[in-house]
Amino acid sequence: MLVALGWMRYTGAAALSGMPFKDMDWNEDGELTRGEVLQGFFTISAVQTKAGNRSCTEYRHRGSNEPIRVECRTEAAP
Repeated sequence: MLVALGWMRYTGAAALSGMPFKDMDWNEDGELTRGEVLQGFFTISAVQTKAGNRSCTEYRHRGSNEPIRVECRTEAAP
């Protein structure tokens, strides 16, 4: 079990990126299925980037450079 979790963390599994399960509706049909949750663990990766005070997370199918969803957040400087 620890090896599987380590592998998912190493490969950037979307389910371990802090995304709630309810947001894993990858095909955006309004219905969350078990298959979509499993995709968050095995076939969707999360790539995090930061530019200045803006941080973004791009969700992609493994092996693809094209994002399927991008979530960005801008943080105010202290």
